[in-house]
Amino acid sequence: MMIACRPTVFVGIRRMFHRSSVMGAILKEEKLDDFTVKNEPILGYLPGSKERKELEAALEDMSSKVEDVPIIIGEKEYRTKEVKYQVMPHDHKKQLAKFYWATPDLVEKAICVAVETQPKWDAVPMAERIKIWMRAADLMATKYRMQLNAATMLGQAKTIVQAEIDSAAELIDFIRLNAFFAKEVLKYQPISEDPKTTLNLMRYRGLDGFVAAVSPFNFTAIGGNLAYTPALMGSVTLWKPSDTALLSNYLIWKIMTEAGVPPGVVNFIPTDGPVFGDTITASPHLAGINFTGSVPTFNRLWSQVGKNINKYRNFPRLIGECGGKNYHFVHPSANVESVVNGTIRSAFEFCGQKCSACSRLYVPESLWPKIKSGLIEIREKLKVADVKEFDAFTSAVIDDKAFSRIKSYIDHAKSSDNLEIIAGGKYDDSKGYFIQPTIVQSKDPLDKIMTEEIFGPVLSVYVYKDKEVENTLKLIDSSTPYALTGAVFAEDKSFLEHALEALKNSAGNFYINDKSTGSVVGQQPFGGARMSGTNDKAGGPHYVLRWASPQSVKETFVPLKEWKYPYMSK
Repeated sequence: MMIACRPTVFVGIRRMFHRSSVMGAILKEEKLDDFTVKNEPILGYLPGSKERKELEAALEDMSSKVEDVPIIIGEKEYRTKEVKYQVMPHDHKKQLAKFYWATPDLVEKAICVAVETQPKWDAVPMAERIKIWMRAADLMATKYRMQLNAATMLGQAKTIVQAEIDSAAELIDFIRLNAFFAKEVLKYQPISEDPKTTLNLMRYRGLDGFVAAVSPFNFTAIGGNLAYTPALMGSVTLWKPSDTALLSNYLIWKIMTEAGVPPGVVNFIPTDGPVFGDTITASPHLAGINFTGSVPTFNRLWSQVGKNINKYRNFPRLIGECGGKNYHFVHPSANVESVVNGTIRSAFEFCGQKCSACSRLYVPESLWPKIKSGLIEIREKLKVADVKEFDAFTSAVIDDKAFSRIKSYIDHAKSSDNLEIIAGGKYDDSKGYFIQPTIVQSKDPLDKIMTEEIFGPVLSVYVYKDKEVENTLKLIDSSTPYALTGAVFAEDKSFLEHALEALKNSAGNFYINDKSTGSVVGQQPFGGARMSGTNDKAGGPHYVLRWASPQSVKETFVPLKEWKYPYMSK
């Protein structure tokens, strides 16, 4: 039985203006200071630098203790008997955080608190919300930068540069630029042909109900974006963080709260996935799901929403980003050095655990000898180690489940006549979940290693005959169900123009002579279609609109004195 949701007192921010007229008051409360933003600079962490010393201190401090992380609903903290621990993937005997799984009753309680909070939070003017977001971004960039990076390095096994790109720069960019996009959205107002007689207005409300945010382990920044962008637009969320990104996500919650987000706006709900999914999809107040994760999980949530569609007060908005089988296609005219360096980075940074990581490489016979030797030569130089060894290129995969899954593909390569491991292939989970960057050459372009998402440091290569360029383009577009990222390397400009059209539907983020990873908020809005997701382009100006409910308002100042139309006169 669902718990009945009853009104409570809202203790957050109150409106700070007086109404003088209906439309005038609305326009006044949403009047925003104009400002511009730019992407957060990435720090270098060079030996002896100030930021490196600060990060080393944060790593040392965080490594020495186990943080107790509660369930947070409104103003209250909860702890259950379902105790869990987040461990360091590169040293899995070391615990980083102790946390608790919410029961179904607690998830239902969080729904009630969120639903009760939503109209009060929605009444806070956008200008006030934007000020909170800008304060939060400043806190992330300064006071808490090293803690965010340390939590991401230790909890998710990211190296310095990968953490800095994610839990510092990208997270700050999401907070700042989404606030900027929200401000820009409010600049549009409908046509009012004669404002003295009639005024038209567009305003943006939060979604009526609650949004469920389900975030992944691989990007700390995604957690902040999924949970807090709906809140920016006046919605409220139940945030289910990944168990393996628990500490970094909790830090985001604490920073946003310190910046001024009131209790009940974002509720922090670690719990078992099916418990969360079953409970939120059963609630009539479900207004949306903001999801990043696997296709099967998103399919399950979508199916549950479909089965319960007659229960809901609104049609829930479903946004999902589900990964991919991303490609690099190499044309015979390509620059070999660029192909090799770009592919190494895209395939093996963060152990290939990026949604956009290059997982399949198509190379012409004429360039394969040079590309093969280049890939092998650089791969041998990649150090795989503890994240606190600052010369490491990458570290461990996230957990035992990921280790087992990735290992199965390497074992498949070892046993198949169609596959040859040309570099790597070793793995060891005795201390950490370490898998060496592995390169597999396939004779069969439809082998599962070329078509299934692996989400690990395994690069599959298919060598095509130079005259088979067109057939290979068709193969790329048709051999997997995904369409997230892809890259084409070529110096032939006419071919690039052709490839851009031929591969138009194969990727939501398409790269020319660049690796398939590395999208930047505000520069390359991110997302793919087909089984890669709903392609709502996080990091772009349209994303914030998905979490608002526009209302068109018309106010007339001249009394209507006639019911008849002129044509009706005799």
